[in-house]
This record gives sequence, structure tokens and C-alpha cells, in this order.
Amino acid sequence: MEQKQHKMKKQIIISALFLLAYQPAMLACDLCKKNQPKGLENITHGEGPSGNMDYIITWSAVVLVAITLFFSIKYLVRPKENEPGHIKNIVWDKNFGEHGGQ
Repeated sequence: MEQKQHKMKKQIIISALFLLAYQPAMLACDLCKKNQPKGLENITHGEGPSGNMDYIITWSAVVLVAITLFFSIKYLVRPKENEPGHIKNIVWDKNFGEHGGQ
């Protein structure tokens, strides 16, 4: 178990160093900075949003990701699986009854 934790820590450190090392390459070049709209310059290469619909799509995706992240963290921290009617408890109770608790 300790060997897996050591390997996982090593992978996390390598990933973090990789992201930090290549961060300048991910940012926009001088030409792209000029072509980006105000407030979005220096974020990425290429052309920025070309109209209001692009902003609506982008912000809708941001809101959706934020809601998903919120509920993911909420149910990881407090899953509320203690209720007797929860599917986990129904399956466990049935399994324990049929197989003698094994």
C-alpha cells in the first residue's frame, strides 16, 4: 500500500512540474494577444470569440462545469447513505440475508 502511495505522489509531482514548465508555451504570443478581445488576451493562441453566441456557449459551459464540480464535492464529502431506503443499504441487506453476511 505504501509503495502505491509513493508512486502516486511521484506521478503528481511530475505532472505538476510538467504543467509549470510548459505554462509559458500555453500562453498567447504577441500577435495573438493583439487579436484577443479585451479581458481575454494572453489566455490562449488563436482567434478569440467572434460574437455574442461564443460568449453564451462559453459561459454556459463554465456554469455547467461549476455546478457539476459543486455536486461532485458535495456528494463525496457527505454522501448521505445512512438512510435505510438508500440503494446501497437495500442491496447489502439482501446480500447479507441470502449469503449469511459474507
